[in-house]
Amino acid sequence: MGFISDRKNKKLEYVVYSYKKDTSLLDFVPFISDFIREQTSSEFVMKNNFDRYGNMQNNYRNVSSIVLKNTGRNYTNLFEYFLNYNYLFDKVVKLESKGVQRVYSIRVDSKCHSFVANGFINHNTECRLTPIAEEMLQDIDKDTVKFIPNYDESYKEPIVLPGKFPNLLVNGTTGIAVGMTSSMPPHNLREIADSIVAMVDNPEIKTEELMQFVKGPDFPTAGVVLGNGGIKKAYKTGRGRVRVKAKCEFEDNKIIVSEIPYMVNKTSLIESIVELVKSKKVEGIKDIRDESDRKGMRIVIMLKDSANKEVVLNQLYKHTQLQTTFSIIMTSLVAGQPKTMSLKNLINFFIQHRRRIVIRRTEFELNKAEERVHILEGLRIALKNIDNVVKDIKESKDVETAKALLIEKYTLSEKQSLAILDMRLQRLTGLEQTKLQEEYNSLLEVIKDLKDILNSETRIFGIIKTETLELKEKYGDDRRTIITEEDEGDIQDESLIENEAVIITATREGYIKQTLLEDYRQQKRGGTGIIATEKKEEDIVEHLFSTKTHNYLLFFTNIGRVCWLKVYNIPRGSRYSKGKAIVNLLKLEEGEKVNAILPISDLTRESYVMFATKKGKVKKTPLKSFSRPRKMGIKAIKLENNDEVVAVKLTPGNLEVMLGSRLGNAVRFNEVDVRVMGRNASGVRGIRLKDKDEVVGMEIANPEATLLTVTEKGFGKRTEMSEYRVTRRGGKGVRNIKITDKNGNVVGIKTVKDEDEAMFITQNGVVIRTTVNGISKIGRSTQGVRLIKLREGDKVKTVTRIISKV
Repeated sequence: MGFISDRKNKKLEYVVYSYKKDTSLLDFVPFISDFIREQTSSEFVMKNNFDRYGNMQNNYRNVSSIVLKNTGRNYTNLFEYFLNYNYLFDKVVKLESKGVQRVYSIRVDSKCHSFVANGFINHNTECRLTPIAEEMLQDIDKDTVKFIPNYDESYKEPIVLPGKFPNLLVNGTTGIAVGMTSSMPPHNLREIADSIVAMVDNPEIKTEELMQFVKGPDFPTAGVVLGNGGIKKAYKTGRGRVRVKAKCEFEDNKIIVSEIPYMVNKTSLIESIVELVKSKKVEGIKDIRDESDRKGMRIVIMLKDSANKEVVLNQLYKHTQLQTTFSIIMTSLVAGQPKTMSLKNLINFFIQHRRRIVIRRTEFELNKAEERVHILEGLRIALKNIDNVVKDIKESKDVETAKALLIEKYTLSEKQSLAILDMRLQRLTGLEQTKLQEEYNSLLEVIKDLKDILNSETRIFGIIKTETLELKEKYGDDRRTIITEEDEGDIQDESLIENEAVIITATREGYIKQTLLEDYRQQKRGGTGIIATEKKEEDIVEHLFSTKTHNYLLFFTNIGRVCWLKVYNIPRGSRYSKGKAIVNLLKLEEGEKVNAILPISDLTRESYVMFATKKGKVKKTPLKSFSRPRKMGIKAIKLENNDEVVAVKLTPGNLEVMLGSRLGNAVRFNEVDVRVMGRNASGVRGIRLKDKDEVVGMEIANPEATLLTVTEKGFGKRTEMSEYRVTRRGGKGVRNIKITDKNGNVVGIKTVKDEDEAMFITQNGVVIRTTVNGISKIGRSTQGVRLIKLREGDKVKTVTRIISKV
């Protein structure tokens, strides 16, 4: 016994060393005084104590010398053995008989079965096989299997056990030899028994049909097997892999591990979790306790209040043996040669093995019965001629003469004649003669039945079925391991990352980052804001929006392509960091630039992607057209010369769309007016623009929301959606905001509700976050109110809406 830690081992060594040198007065060796004093009555032995370790150290040489002189026996080595190991002895104070159990406990029920201990490990003198293990040996004394000499020819050993059940499958096995490996998982006895019966009834049964009975491995440590794909492959081909994970449950802010994968050491598992916490590879764990006892396993993992339970558990599944893979290689020796077999072949070989056992056992029992009948026939002859037989025996001078006379006179065999000579006189009574006759008649019926078994394959296989079902009834238990329908696959990065609300910031020069939403505090309208990103000189923020870490981002570029990226793959930074270059995250061509980013939670949903370009075109394409992410990206829209994508929205296909222009116009039209087009289409006109005007934003017209318009000089307003009439697409629209030298051109439009928040960011990287209900609602033809105080030379670049549920 020892510790993993070198520091603890050194302490243990010191304690053991000190313990050996400084023993307690209560530490003694029982019975040794009585044992020595029974052999000598020496005054020194009788008066001095030597069963306590301290006194033994001082007196054992004198005691040993006296005993040696008086008896010739030397006990010096015995004393030195005890002194070297310093065993601790204690009485067994309570013994309980539990009757027949699934597993026998150590037997300690008499003096010869007592045990000694050194304080750490009990050394027991006897243990016994479980009852089911004895079934493996049943009938071994009936010539059912062949015996061969052992390695030194001192004994003979069976080449195989009679085994009533296929131990390879029920208990499993692992082994490695030169050029071959075997790894069989344990299975449920009931299921294996049912499969044996099924194959006996239908030798042509298929593996798929056998799997109706054998669901898969059943590990003694239980656990959960993920999916049955690997099981099917293993049972068909003899090779496969199954993924096994621990059974874990949540209790308040704790993870409770009640079952672990097969062959996983609990102590090593706990130590690996501790190491992960120390190295900060897994965060959120504050303590771990092992509360396992005789009632079962219970590992308690205490979590911090801020921890995400699902994420921590997935991290433990990925980085520890809470989830493992068990390789199934069903290789066995067949006629002395290794062979990898399917489940059907294994069960078939076992059935044939049991057939040979039943036949050899029946032949053995038949031979014994016929031998006994032969003896009884001789006794019957003797009893019919008892007076002459007795006279002949009395007149014979010796046993050999009597035996020869009986053989010759009554036509008996040597065995029959010897049985007559050995017969006791009490067998001559009428009752005993009746018993002999009854035994004779009974044995004739037994012989008839045994011969019938040997001549009938149906009866042989019927016996195999009966014995298998009896075994199932006697020892079978419920399945412990759960098997799920599908394998969850490898632990994906997504499941290891908390699905948090974040702010995505992307700059004109191509830098992007994610920042926790909570890093931005709320401010009142008119505040000076806080820094959102540290940017290069003359770089400005172009994209700012809130999303969640598990979502996809669709990047639409200036040349009409789309690329995919998971939010969690974007490096997280502080408000002051500039982020990472997008070209290092996406496969962009030379001169290609991201002009729009669309966060999507589900790429397969029944929705549409609505495009708006700088020159006023719109296009509607099914979202499913973008549901297969490709590393190199694909074409999303065909663009005309000098046109760019400025906005992309996800819609159900039947909403109203609003386009806002740089010079303060807006058009509202029904999305149905835009027919569905493929990825290679260029779209149709959405708004008629004036010279030098361009589209700055596209929004969905929500009747319950207002339209927020923000200008480059920090002015903005909210306007009721009802003030924008619905027209056909392609019109010039209506005035959205009055453009003056004071407020400047429009930089963005957003549909917002009172409970939403808005965030503005300037070209110098200053950001302000404020509640929407603090922004005034006013008419279309007004210039708005000041939303942010700009430093000299700074301008508002973009605006985003932060909703309560991303």
